[in-house]
Amino acid sequence: MLDRLPVEIVERIVAKIPDTDLIAASKVDSVWWQEVRQEAYKRWKNYATTIGHVQALGKPFEKRNIDWISFEDVNDFYKRWIDRLTEDQLYIMEKMLRNGMVVDPQERETIEHALSEHR
Repeated sequence: MLDRLPVEIVERIVAKIPDTDLIAASKVDSVWWQEVRQEAYKRWKNYATTIGHVQALGKPFEKRNIDWISFEDVNDFYKRWIDRLTEDQLYIMEKMLRNGMVVDPQERETIEHALSEHR
């Protein structure tokens, strides 16, 4: 039944699937595979953008003491936030790579490098 849904409905469903289940949905058929691939790329780019924004937010706190909160508290929170976003991004990247969704050799190399650096 899932393989007979209109593409517009598949797009909406795929957009709501959590990262941990996203790639599994690509197994339904070629339409789902394509929609999951597009959604995974979108999430990968969103994580990258968010990480950039968070890093920019953290710049003012890098070497200052803050009256109402200690530098260590801000720095620890900042590092945990970046680490979580990075883990989520790497999860998507690895699943895409392992399921044949990355066709560009440069992107493949980027993912493989990022995964090896993280390990």
